[in-house]
Amino acid sequence: KNNETSSIIMGNEDDGSPSKSKIASKSSIGEYLSLSSNSEFVLLSLCMMFLFGVHNILQEAIMKIPDFEHGIMLGYFEVFGVTVCSFLERRVKNETGRVAPLSQYTILTLCLLASSSFSNMSLDYINFPTKVVFRSCKLLPTMLISTIINRRIFSSIEYICAFAISAGLILFAAADWKLTPSFNPLGIILVLLSVCADAILPNAQERLFKLKSSRLEVTLYTNFFTLIVMTITTTLSGDLPAVLKHAASNSQLACYLTVYTLIAYAAISTFMIIVKNYGGVTAVLLGTARKAMSIVLSFLLFPKEFSWMYVAGTACVLGGLTTISLVKQYKKADSHEPEKCETQPMIGKNIQSLRNK
Repeated sequence: KNNETSSIIMGNEDDGSPSKSKIASKSSIGEYLSLSSNSEFVLLSLCMMFLFGVHNILQEAIMKIPDFEHGIMLGYFEVFGVTVCSFLERRVKNETGRVAPLSQYTILTLCLLASSSFSNMSLDYINFPTKVVFRSCKLLPTMLISTIINRRIFSSIEYICAFAISAGLILFAAADWKLTPSFNPLGIILVLLSVCADAILPNAQERLFKLKSSRLEVTLYTNFFTLIVMTITTTLSGDLPAVLKHAASNSQLACYLTVYTLIAYAAISTFMIIVKNYGGVTAVLLGTARKAMSIVLSFLLFPKEFSWMYVAGTACVLGGLTTISLVKQYKKADSHEPEKCETQPMIGKNIQSLRNK
């Protein structure tokens, strides 16, 4: 799935055939609200774009607040929000217990900790659009690792897309370096480290799903352990006390952080419903549109120096990612490989329950 988000682990599960997903779609939101399939899709897409838009705007707005210099805390509040929401969702679904041993969560916790921390720390050194573009490129380290370790040979179009993505990253970084006074190469290093950690996450997740762990179990325990580690480290570094003190004296920051903490989980849940009900190709296109929207909103709402290198870089990166993702989806369809779907989250499940009543 191409739902690169804000370093939050939500998990993937095999939920059966595509036809089952379509039935689930119509029996939940569409029927409950008496909507046609097209109307349901438009509603879900608008909700997803709105929620992710608000999330991304808040992320940059928080970093613009005077004296706020704690980018790592954005990751902390995201992890806190996912921990709380996934716990509540498990309670609503009456899911209890744990299947995987705690030792299996070590790698996942370390990867999520690195991904979340490095990604948000990078905002102290680079602007938001640059972070969005670089965070979209998990494909590159994944291809590199597969080539070196598994000696895998990719198709010509995959190599061409990888080249286009690399060129786009260079253009974007060059524009940022040229136009942004606060640009620091350390920000690029941090965001690349977060991408490498992100590339490891799916493989670590797969091990737990083979043990029959549910999506919610993996989500809750991984974020919970990450939250514990981040609470300790940010307390020792002084970031957590400083942000809490700042929020106590700044009502705007307190409001932003509260909404920001809760909205990421709702945005990802909406995206997961779309993936489950409408398939991977739709997810790829919406994911690309979401990233493009994030970049455009950043330039419109938070004016920056502009360069056509930003436009060319974005086109290369998003175009390459979309092309290679669509090629993979069509290859999967041609080989009749069952598509892995996300487990239906709380939003869709609750609506279906209300309909059944």
